[in-house]
Amino acid sequence: MHKRIKVVFFQRKPFPINRSVEYIFKDVRNRLPSSILPVLKEFSYYSKGILSRIGIIWEAYKNQGDVNHVTGDIHFAAIGLDKNKTILTVHDCIMLQNSKGIKHLIFKFFWFTLPLKKCKFITVVSESTKKELLKFVSYPEENIRVIHVAISTDFKYAPKKINSSNPVILQVGTTANKNIERLIEAIKDIPCQLNIIGVLPESLFTKLEEFHISYSSFINLSQEEIVQQYIDCDMVSFVSTYEGFGMPIVEANATGRAVITSNVLSMPEVADNAAYIANPYDVEDIRNGILKIINDSAYRESLIANGLENCRRFDAQKIADSYTALYTKIKHIDI
Repeated sequence: MHKRIKVVFFQRKPFPINRSVEYIFKDVRNRLPSSILPVLKEFSYYSKGILSRIGIIWEAYKNQGDVNHVTGDIHFAAIGLDKNKTILTVHDCIMLQNSKGIKHLIFKFFWFTLPLKKCKFITVVSESTKKELLKFVSYPEENIRVIHVAISTDFKYAPKKINSSNPVILQVGTTANKNIERLIEAIKDIPCQLNIIGVLPESLFTKLEEFHISYSSFINLSQEEIVQQYIDCDMVSFVSTYEGFGMPIVEANATGRAVITSNVLSMPEVADNAAYIANPYDVEDIRNGILKIINDSAYRESLIANGLENCRRFDAQKIADSYTALYTKIKHIDI
């Protein structure tokens, strides 16, 4: 009988507002074959400050398996791992895009350059992220695998007749790249209810009041509560200026909600023909897309139908099979 391959999934200790990385590999681990023994290692320290991050590297070193998989965000954990056994998943390069000077150099060296030297393979969640990563760092392209994010089976088709007179628009995320200020300007004269998941900065409160937007904001939601937000809404807006992937697009697709998203980076790749694709810097384009989804029933239904087909690309079993092939490959590499 062959020994099972022990794959240790190294995961950050999540801050209360985090959710994405923590859910991405949950279904994947549950769908791995019996030949794989998945072990989840959540670090004892938050990724904050030098001493805590040194502690993360030390914990990684002490908890290695046959295969080590750093699942994202805490790239620097790979510094403590055996190169020939290690895979790192890169979700995006936003910290490099948003930093300059010394801060940029520190992020680049400790989150990208040095960790990548300690990895046999890199996985990225989109072709867009792969191109962006290679723009910033030198790494053998043949050792980079594009493996999309799996859609959670918690998101199921839930048909709903749209309330075209006062639709509920769901916005997931509130960081600057989510582009909520332009979204607010785009819907200022459209009767609607904007539901926002995430902590709202003061500037957005001011903007919402200024444009008389009817809104509700939600924080610290459970996975079940997030799913319910999709079920309760009439459409999803995700017109970000930056995304490494864009999970809300696929979550909207799976639930049967029309979605508007952006024409930049990974979002057209993820959405394919299952979303209205807008210029995120053009308020009028965002507005036109929202109105088309609300008022054009044939178009809206086509987006929903396309979305149900599109989300099959991100089936958790397909994603798990891709990772299984990589884990098996790394285990059998002659080291």
